[in-house]
Amino acid sequence: MDRNTALGEFLRSRRARITPRQAGLPDHGGARRVPGLRREEIAHLAGVSVDYYVRLERGRRLNVSETVLDAISRALRLDPVERTHLFELARPTAAGSRRAATRPQPVRPGLRDLLRILEHTPALVLGRRLDVLAANPMARALLTDFDALPYRERNLVRFMFRDENARSLYAHWDLHARDIVASLRRDAGRHPNDPLLAELVGELSLADEDFRRWWADQDVHRHTHGSKHFQHPVAGPLTLNYESLTLPADPDQRLSVYTAEEGSTSEEALRLLDASVASVRVRV
Repeated sequence: MDRNTALGEFLRSRRARITPRQAGLPDHGGARRVPGLRREEIAHLAGVSVDYYVRLERGRRLNVSETVLDAISRALRLDPVERTHLFELARPTAAGSRRAATRPQPVRPGLRDLLRILEHTPALVLGRRLDVLAANPMARALLTDFDALPYRERNLVRFMFRDENARSLYAHWDLHARDIVASLRRDAGRHPNDPLLAELVGELSLADEDFRRWWADQDVHRHTHGSKHFQHPVAGPLTLNYESLTLPADPDQRLSVYTAEEGSTSEEALRLLDASVASVRVRV
């Protein structure tokens, strides 16, 4: 999880995906010894010396200016999330970040009240490493009962790859799983010295070939909104839209809420799930 190593790996992965034609460079044909562009081609496009870019890609700590990072971002054709990831990898590591990474992330009482008020729709609070910090009964009924798990197991990535039910729950498991790995990769760029994140990545890399392959792809993703397709054992097939809102008081926490389109069969399925949750409350 060393930031210098991560920076070099990310730069190489982005360089490998660009063709000369995409970069506006002449392609003289013939086989190229490396996929994508050469280091000297990126250096030329970014307006830096080849030696400087080579040292940067080899993970050697350099005092990189924002102007240079901007130029490299353009040369590598990075999207906004990838550009932010590059800047985070290139910045100096804050002192004490290792200690801070292991501290529990408290959820404000007001936020827990909000989850309680949203009783008819799944909602949960995610923290670093996509830890599930809090989930309302509907979210636990939709995904899994995180509250019944040990604290270490309350993690969305671990659920996706280690819980056998996850692969049958998501109608397009591979798409959602790959996105969640890319989201974890983004978190690793923001918190490179988090020992719990390193432990999670190591565990899943050993246990799951898909995770290991997608982690090596170096893709980054930020979940803000979208839709997910489920094959739920109680509610049946349903498509839910989600909105993921970063909390102003803590950028390392976000509230994710799932909703169904009004008048859709998924809305009926969500009502069925809600009724099953309500029946459990009555029995308890």
